Amino acid sequence: MSAGNVAWDTSDVRSTPGPAPRSRREPVQERSRRRVEAVLDAAERLVVAEGVEQVTTSGIARESGVPVGSLYQYFADKEAVLLALAERHMAEMDEQTAADLAAVPAADLTVGVLVETSVRAFTTVYERRPAFVAIYLRGRVNPRLAASAREHNRRIAASLRDVAIDAGLAGPDLSLRVAELAVEVGDRVVQLAYEDDLAGDAETIAEGVHLMTAYLERYAATSTPDQEPAPS
Repeated sequence: MSAGNVAWDTSDVRSTPGPAPRSRREPVQERSRRRVEAVLDAAERLVVAEGVEQVTTSGIARESGVPVGSLYQYFADKEAVLLALAERHMAEMDEQTAADLAAVPAADLTVGVLVETSVRAFTTVYERRPAFVAIYLRGRVNPRLAASAREHNRRIAASLRDVAIDAGLAGPDLSLRVAELAVEVGDRVVQLAYEDDLAGDAETIAEGVHLMTAYLERYAATSTPDQEPAPS
């Protein structure tokens, strides 16, 4: 393992589009981008204050100060607004994960540290964004959101697999399917941890970290590039 800190390039995670349609026109001008951000900020406030089911497009328009007609230029319906908000939070989660992994000295990185750092990065965003918990973890009845979340998990798994291989924690034969299963398990564990409490259940999260670590350690490399084999 080389000296320095862990590097994770989030460009692939953020730029690869998921299969779910965004159902909105992308803003081009700065004024339009600010208007879209105002809509998403308003939706976030209303989800926290009123709950997902009570939020309406007219309420979002009123809260944001954006005319309803202008809102519909960028979002087909309420579900499209919530999807865009969840995707904004997912991008924030990617950035948090990259930052937290970058703070880990490469010499200290193990499978367990990689798993725990990633999970704690996710929960940091959940604590900062309670609307994300309500939309993403508690409300996947929206097929577009479910599809987007699944695709996001696939991309997270691919990125974390690359980190593990580059760091010498796993060999190139570590399959993407194994990485995806680990991420899906972790996603479900965190969903359970936040199901009844916006603060999350610390014990459930800790058990999930142990579960994922034990699973992935089955595929761990026997030594890292900087480690000398034990004398026979």
